[in-house]
Amino acid sequence: MSLEMQIVELQTRQAFQDDTIQALNDVVIEQGRVIERLQLQVAELIKRYEEMVGQYGSEGEEAPPPHY
Repeated sequence: MSLEMQIVELQTRQAFQDDTIQALNDVVIEQGRVIERLQLQVAELIKRYEEMVGQYGSEGEEAPPPHY
């Protein structure tokens, strides 16, 4: 293989690698956005859970059932 053909081969590989890197970067960015949304949803669920526990959990423990 001549030097010129090797250079062309390397340039072709680099072009494909650049495309792959860009595609992977796009995926990572989208995953970051998804993670941010999920974190907000989890925080909201925790808040709602704590509100429910505050409303219903403060009545105290249920008395044990009577023994027969």
